[in-house]
Order: sequence, then C-alpha cells, then structure tokens
Amino acid sequence: MAIFLNKESKVIVQGMTGSTGMKHTRLMLADGTNIVGGVNPRKAGTSVDFDGASVPVFGSVAEAMEKTGADVSVVFVPPAFATAAVVEAIDAEIGLAVVITEGIAVHDSAAFWAYASSKGNKTRIIGPNCPGLITPGQSNAGIIPGDITKPGRIGLVSKSGTLTYQMMYELRDIGFSSAVGIGGDPVIGTTHIDALKAFEADPETDLIVMIGEIGGDAEERAADFIKANVTKPVVGYVAGFTAPEGKTMGHAGAIVSGSSGTAAAKKEALEAAGVKVGKTPTETAELARAVLAG
Repeated sequence: MAIFLNKESKVIVQGMTGSTGMKHTRLMLADGTNIVGGVNPRKAGTSVDFDGASVPVFGSVAEAMEKTGADVSVVFVPPAFATAAVVEAIDAEIGLAVVITEGIAVHDSAAFWAYASSKGNKTRIIGPNCPGLITPGQSNAGIIPGDITKPGRIGLVSKSGTLTYQMMYELRDIGFSSAVGIGGDPVIGTTHIDALKAFEADPETDLIVMIGEIGGDAEERAADFIKANVTKPVVGYVAGFTAPEGKTMGHAGAIVSGSSGTAAAKKEALEAAGVKVGKTPTETAELARAVLAG
C-alpha cells in the first residue's frame, strides 16, 4: 500500500530535457519509476535515451496524458516558467503534480494553488521547493535517493528535504510505506494534514513520522488534526530550536517572529496532542523504534 504514488503510477517529467531533469529522470528510472514521457514543446516528437530506455518527448502535458495515460507529473522547470508549467498540468487535470523547482515566488505559488482550487482540486500539488515523494520498491517521483531505505510500515511527511533523507536512513532497517517531502515554502500544495489523513487511512502504515520546522503555524494545525482524527501513533521532530528570532533559516517559510512559529511552541502543541517529539533527528528515530517495539 502507498499514499499518492505506487507502482501503477505513470509518470511524466516536465523539463525532462534540461540538465537537472535529465539527471533525475535517469535516477527515477533506476528506482523502477514508470516514466512514460517528458514534456518540452520545443523538442516534441523526439525521444531521449536513458541507459537503454527510450522516453518520448511530448509538446504538452495534455498530449502526454492522451498518448500514455500519465497520471503524475514531476516538474523540473526553472522558476520563471514553473508557474506556467504547473497551470498546464492543472488544465490537463493530471492527478498529481510534484513541483521540485526551488525559488518560485510566493505570489506565483499562491496563484497556481488558487488556480488548482478553482478547478476543483483535480490536481494534487506537492511542493514547490520539495524533494518529492517515494514509495520504496514501487515508484519515486522527485529527487529523494532511492537506495537509502526499503519498503516498510512507517509513513513519513516532512517539510525538509535533508531531514527526510536522514530519517529514512536512520530507520532504513524498518522501512517506509511512503515518504512525502512537502516543502518548506510559505505556500505549498499538500500539507502535513493532507499526508496525515492519507497515512491514517492507509492499512499498511503503522506509525507516522512528522518532521516540521520553525515558522508559520502548520505544525500547530497538524497537532489539532492529530488530536481529533489520527488513531495511529505519531512521532515528530521540529527543526530550528536554536534559530535566532527574525532571521529566515533555510526555507523561505522558516522564520520566527516573537513567540509565533518557534520550535518550542510547535513541540509543545504536538506533545499536547500525544505526539512524541525528539530533540534531534536521531532521538526521533529512536522514539519511532520504541513505539514500534511496543
């Protein structure tokens, strides 16, 4: 079982023919992802060879979907053109758009999020500025290393790409049902709550690990949701306990103002909802092991 992505998913890559798109398409294919096409209007009708696998290039997302039945797009388009690429995916009504691109203006992210909502949310957006998601042993849509873990019964949702990788590695012997990197920008498509809801409904996820970071109130809202709706054990980590007030740390959304958005406040909210919160990623992994051990 998996959330949002599985071995049946047919994946296209918008921006596949660029250097970053080429690199990660090759890696996704090596992980077993069923990549059925790329999108680049200037190279439509050509194909790209990836270690013996020939992947066709289409002129639009709609054409790629019509010709291949694609239901997932991974977006590696530069920031200046990314909004148009996401809007194109929304117009084509693809089921999932994974926006890897970093540096998209918050105004643009808000615009395509609102556009997706106006179209009935037929396209789930993950990101932007995220590592994507992986269902180990089945499919990998994004830039998460495919060789650091194995299939298992832990569900992971994280704002941070690097901490996603670390947590997957720390718990590699247990493994993951799915890991979702939602990104740390102020406006994102899929939230902690969306992933928590999906993991709660997944019969093959026994434990949820949630990684947050300073800034905003997403973790506090997730804590409220967990308290009201989640029956499975949740273990958490919040990055940024030593962050100075008023300074953006790493992600555009990671900024503390006053007492709002601090790691301590988020930890307190999560613990009040019954979530065990580690002080470090390694301690969080140890808490997860202890919960699974019963």
